[in-house]
Amino acid sequence: MDEKSDGIPVHVSRWSSEREEDRFLVENPATGEPIAVVQGGGEAEVDAAVLAAHRAFHENWRWATARERGRLLLEAARVIGEHRAELAELECRENGKPILQAFIDVETSISFFEYFGGIAGNIPGAFLDLGPVHCSVRLEPYGVVGGILPFNWPPIHTAGKAAPALAVGNTVVLKPGEQAPLTVLRMVELLQPVFPADVICAVPGPGAAAGIALASHPLVRKLSFTGASASGAAVLKQAAENLTPAFLELGGKNPLLIFDDADLDSAVAGAIEGAFYNKGEACTAASRILVQETVHDEVVSRLSEMVGRIRTGDGSDPATHVGPLVSRQQQRRVLDYIELGKEEGAVVAAQGKLPEDPRLANGFYVPPTLFTGVRPDMRIAREEIFGPVTCVIPFADEEEAVSIANGTDYGLVAAIYTGSQERAERVARRIDAGMIYVNNYFRGGVGAPFGGTKASGFGREHCIQTLYEYGWLKTVRVPSGMGQIPQWSVDY
Repeated sequence: MDEKSDGIPVHVSRWSSEREEDRFLVENPATGEPIAVVQGGGEAEVDAAVLAAHRAFHENWRWATARERGRLLLEAARVIGEHRAELAELECRENGKPILQAFIDVETSISFFEYFGGIAGNIPGAFLDLGPVHCSVRLEPYGVVGGILPFNWPPIHTAGKAAPALAVGNTVVLKPGEQAPLTVLRMVELLQPVFPADVICAVPGPGAAAGIALASHPLVRKLSFTGASASGAAVLKQAAENLTPAFLELGGKNPLLIFDDADLDSAVAGAIEGAFYNKGEACTAASRILVQETVHDEVVSRLSEMVGRIRTGDGSDPATHVGPLVSRQQQRRVLDYIELGKEEGAVVAAQGKLPEDPRLANGFYVPPTLFTGVRPDMRIAREEIFGPVTCVIPFADEEEAVSIANGTDYGLVAAIYTGSQERAERVARRIDAGMIYVNNYFRGGVGAPFGGTKASGFGREHCIQTLYEYGWLKTVRVPSGMGQIPQWSVDY
């Protein structure tokens, strides 16, 4: 970390170029002030990092025992834990989220290293008795895994991709989101001494340069991407040029269904959390609240009252409920969607409070916004907004609720609030989403599969099945001594 003449820190890493065009600014979303300049990298730096990780894989890491890999992953958890306050404060400062939520992110990242460290030595295999031969099946690492990360949960995405990939025996090259790269870069800096040289690397840079270079590199044997669906499609196309397998965790337009037999206190609280946690910058955000007509007005009244009490502000202030969005560009995008909703005929039923502190006047704030009078065919009801905006859509009965819930291109999350266990089970079966929450909106849970279907992507993270995303199956057949092995012959 060098100092510029104007006092703004310049982040320079091993994989930074010397090109001026690769420099980019990181701002504090709360104030709009610059906090760092990152000297990023482009195609050449990605190539160098991938080559280093490729050598580390073949010369060292792939031959480490599963027990040794697990031990180092547990050590990684300990090291991150020793720096939890530093990392949480850094994430809060560059991402804008409330400090408590940043601490939760760091704790979750620690849990991922602990979880995959604990199961690294117990990766499932198989032994098959095929009569004259015995067949063993083992999970082999791909080699270099490329991980392209978004800006919204930096610690979680870093650990969520690195820990399982390393557990299987891969090496990892990460490309952090350029809006909030500092937490990822610091985590990798802390992790590098834990593992053999170049087992984990990070190359900062704009997605158009570093991200595409990583996705298209011929020595990247597996690609993991989290981000917008359109970006995921572009990355997948690049990976396909080299027949590189990829798995994608993409966007969502997630429905939260409130039936008239639900506990409305719980349902309204869940809807507020689902819509506005993490500023709505979450693929899992409850951006559509579907409410049965018989309780629609009461639910809207309760939601409006709660939205009006939401305080936006600097994430470092413990009184803040919702922080600023990550960038000026993201702020403008979400504000444009709010205007679009009005033009489409939707009604702003309630908005949260913007900060009054003049020091925050240039921050990237958007008022938490609740729309009513929304039809399922409106753009605000179909497109991912990725901000603190949600809309209420009425439904008459269960059939219509399921139809509306399934009526977008996405299939990541759905929540069902009902007093009927039978209805919960029935509706959960009918909704096309990878994750269903019943009478709660708990997004976490290390060990539970995370991922969606349709335009929300494919593959599963954060669970034991994730190990199979980062490995390929090898079968070895050995004579058993029990009978003659059939042979084809031309000697008749």
